[in-house]
Amino acid sequence: MEMDFERCYRAVDSRDQRFDGWFYTGVTSTGIYCRPSCPAITPKRQNVRFFPSAAAAQGAGLRACRRCRPDAAPGSPLWDVRADVVGRAMRLIADGVVDRDGVPGLASRLGYTERHLHRMLSAEMGAGPLALARAQRAQTARILIETTDLAMAEIAFAAGFGSVRQFNDTLREVYASAPSDLRTARGRQQAPAGAGIISLRLAYRPPLHARALLDFLAVRALPGVEAVRDGTYHRGLRLPHGTGQVALTPADGHVAATLRLADLRDLAPAVARCRRLLDLDADPAAIDATLAADPALAPAVTAEPGIRVPRAVDGFEQAVRAIIGQQVSVTSARTTLTRLLTAHPRVDHEVVATDDGVSGQQLHDQRGGGPQGGELRGFLSAEELLSLPDSGFGMPVGRREALRGLARAVVDGSVDLAAGVNREEAVRRLLALPGIGPWTANYLAMRAFGDPDVLLSSDLAVRRGAAALGLPDTPPTLDRYAERWRPWRSYATIRLWRAA
Repeated sequence: MEMDFERCYRAVDSRDQRFDGWFYTGVTSTGIYCRPSCPAITPKRQNVRFFPSAAAAQGAGLRACRRCRPDAAPGSPLWDVRADVVGRAMRLIADGVVDRDGVPGLASRLGYTERHLHRMLSAEMGAGPLALARAQRAQTARILIETTDLAMAEIAFAAGFGSVRQFNDTLREVYASAPSDLRTARGRQQAPAGAGIISLRLAYRPPLHARALLDFLAVRALPGVEAVRDGTYHRGLRLPHGTGQVALTPADGHVAATLRLADLRDLAPAVARCRRLLDLDADPAAIDATLAADPALAPAVTAEPGIRVPRAVDGFEQAVRAIIGQQVSVTSARTTLTRLLTAHPRVDHEVVATDDGVSGQQLHDQRGGGPQGGELRGFLSAEELLSLPDSGFGMPVGRREALRGLARAVVDGSVDLAAGVNREEAVRRLLALPGIGPWTANYLAMRAFGDPDVLLSSDLAVRRGAAALGLPDTPPTLDRYAERWRPWRSYATIRLWRAA
């Protein structure tokens, strides 16, 4: 979105929540910045500045509004549409790469020098990578202050700050409050019971068709990894510093998330991956408007507004699922995947409460079946898959070797399946691996890499859905017809699946 003053001001004047996360409103007379939908009185034009990021507003000396909490707004949907360096950098920063590897690590992942990366981000976002990561650390710290009873020093390091002094200075600057005051403002609200347990709200732009999301995930749920029960999606997570579990419950205006983390430094990446999984940063109004312009899709869009593309928390997991799911039913793929998981007995870490209330770890067997049958675990890593014997795969030799080839490519770094990957390069490298064809690579582009404009025209269910809606159902003709759905053909794919 271009930072056109009149357009932005109209959005603020109408308190249009569709623009939350697209830009931030700075009010020079009060020294605060807000989301566009802030319920406060609309500021005068001469007192308003607009910023492309919270970090840019903070860099201008403004503090976050305590009423609308702009740092908790949905992320910009721009980074899904844009696959350029800035979009990739924003996804990697959200996943905590700067906190773990510093700006040099981020620049190396993107293939640019630190100086050039800083120049590009400053031009587009109004702030460099350090400032953007700092804004995220401040938000993570606020969440931990308000939802846990951890000591401030523990929160400082869990949020990624290098020192307690840096933590205190940043929170005073961003929120105009000392960290202890933010906890006092929590009032009598009790922190969640149990060490490492955090409850928070994940905002989204309405509408959200929650049932479609849960239906899609439920039919593909793997025992011991994920489960859908009573309107809540549960799953285990493999995170940069340890393991975790999450329960996600769609509600009005937000998704309630309860996270249990072995290491609290994983809060920001866990939140980013959950948002990515449920496609919470999408702009459903823009997507549905484009698809509803086609008379064939208009009734479905009217009946089911806010359909999202279920994505992935783990690129390698999604790649394994895609290879196993080639030319077989969802049920058959699920059976094969379950056999693959049970072939590798694993012992992982669980967060437990110690006598002093500080997070500890306890080893336990994680071969249970779900929320009621044991702890949930993350999917197999590439190294774990390579350690399986031939008998653990339960599939034809060609498919087994395709999985091993993928795992070796991930381990040696020749294939990157992270969220901030260059999509075109990743697809090219995947196609070079034995046993991976266009359907698999494009499926991963849609679900693992977040490309919003992928049409799986050769997919049998997509073709059946197209036929059911009276659309062309051969790949070449469907591809030509689908040009009118750009840049949202991934969402059209989901709707065609539902039509089938």
